[in-house]
Amino acid sequence: MVEPLAGARRRLGREDWAEEALAALSSGGIAAVAVEPIAKRLGATKGSFYYHFTTRDDLLAAALKLWEQRHTLEVNADVDAAGDDPRQRLNELITRAIRMAEADPVVLRLLAAADHPLVAPVLERVTAVRLAYLAGLYREAGHPAAAARRRALLTYSAYLGHIQLTHSTPGVLPRSHAARHAYHDLVVAALLSAGD
Repeated sequence: MVEPLAGARRRLGREDWAEEALAALSSGGIAAVAVEPIAKRLGATKGSFYYHFTTRDDLLAAALKLWEQRHTLEVNADVDAAGDDPRQRLNELITRAIRMAEADPVVLRLLAAADHPLVAPVLERVTAVRLAYLAGLYREAGHPAAAARRRALLTYSAYLGHIQLTHSTPGVLPRSHAARHAYHDLVVAALLSAGD
């Protein structure tokens, strides 16, 4: 979220608008991506918006692109850089994805708007990329292609279920940091050792 400057205005770019739109999306869903409230939070005019975007949908598309980049492409690249052991990378990916989703409900907001014409193709693309990446890691860990695909689907389903629990009924999950960490370790161990 960009903080408006007191007194002097700084020149805002597309990324500033997209960043603020993503924050609005995360806190209030698709409907919260509205030009005037975002301009107000940025300390900007609607003219600044129209300098960078033609329509509100253009802004929403930029926010979705930013989300896809940060929550999928950058995560996968970071996990690739984490080492050569595919089991270690799977552990890193699952742990990181869970922690990101616990901190930011944006994926739930997007799933709630899965039929939106701008959201649907992004969710389809992100899901395909995530499943392919997971399946690749499971294949590297020694599983045949069909089994790797099934494990990837199980892992992604568990991830989505965990996000839903975290944000809708958090009381069912362990509360202390130590207990939550132990739970994450158990989930990762179960996913990595599940039968084919």
